[in-house]
Amino acid sequence: MTEKEVAIVVGAGPGLGNALVARFAEAGMTVAAVSRRGIAPKLQQGSGVVRGYACDATMSDQVKALFASLEQELGPPDVVVFNVGTWDRASILQISDELFMHAWRTGCFGGFLVGRSAAEFMLPRGRGTIIFTGATGSIRGGAGFAAFAVPKFGLRALAQSMARELGPKGIHVAHVIIDGMIGEEGGAQQEGVLKPADIAEAYYQLHRQKRSAWTHEIDLRPFAEKF
Repeated sequence: MTEKEVAIVVGAGPGLGNALVARFAEAGMTVAAVSRRGIAPKLQQGSGVVRGYACDATMSDQVKALFASLEQELGPPDVVVFNVGTWDRASILQISDELFMHAWRTGCFGGFLVGRSAAEFMLPRGRGTIIFTGATGSIRGGAGFAAFAVPKFGLRALAQSMARELGPKGIHVAHVIIDGMIGEEGGAQQEGVLKPADIAEAYYQLHRQKRSAWTHEIDLRPFAEKF
């Protein structure tokens, strides 16, 4: 019997996080739904197994312990998604030192910690997929969004560096720019917003790409979004 693939979603929760957990579970994977609270979403479909794990992705010791524990309990990861960040809007004169540092630690430093641990457990097997969730702020810093755009820019640079280093070693590193508003999970979907399940499908297809034609970066937006 073929062993189930292992998916780790860091940043599980309402919206995209839970949609990612659901999509990987639907594919029959064993999914670790990681959040600060460690609560696994309840799913109605799929043949996979979902378990909730608590972790603060900005704390190096917690991230290292999480991956070591998951490797023992579930096996080495096949796909890891970093889906953590903050959404802070404020004038440059209103951004406190604490807010800026929190935004950077959450959206960029956390990505480094998770990405590093993912690579550590994937490299011995020479395969795996690491996906980072970006945003419009990854490529454009808007007025009032310095605390949001800076970590997103940094996360994109991290993804690029990791892709160039790890790609030749069999690890697929991808960065997804979410260019638009994400709709509510499971509710009535407003026209012109991104449906979480549709975004999750794009992540799943990235993981399934053949190594002769890997995508490093994609941007996703609803049909009505201007760009």
